[in-house]
Amino acid sequence: MAATFTDATFDTDVIKSDKLTVVDFWAEWCGPCKALGPIIEQLSTEYAGKVNVGKLDVDSNPDVSTKYGIRSIPTILFVKGGQVVDKVVGAVPKGQLQSTIEKHI
Repeated sequence: MAATFTDATFDTDVIKSDKLTVVDFWAEWCGPCKALGPIIEQLSTEYAGKVNVGKLDVDSNPDVSTKYGIRSIPTILFVKGGQVVDKVVGAVPKGQLQSTIEKHI
């Protein structure tokens, strides 16, 4: 199951993680975000133990969203070693997300 990231946990769960972390910035009212949700859940299962995969609700967590300049959702950030190493904007196919993950693990 995909993790839930928040403003309070982002530093510990994402920035200080020793693994690649995939963060899906989403909102309940966003149709494309809902379409991407099941793909994020699948990736969290497929990469369990190798990659951290989770979601951050932009409405409930404005600090992290603002810090990383999230203007469109869904936006997926790929964070490794405390740095954003890649970014995907929009509801994209699962294969594109897998390719990006594989490039960075």
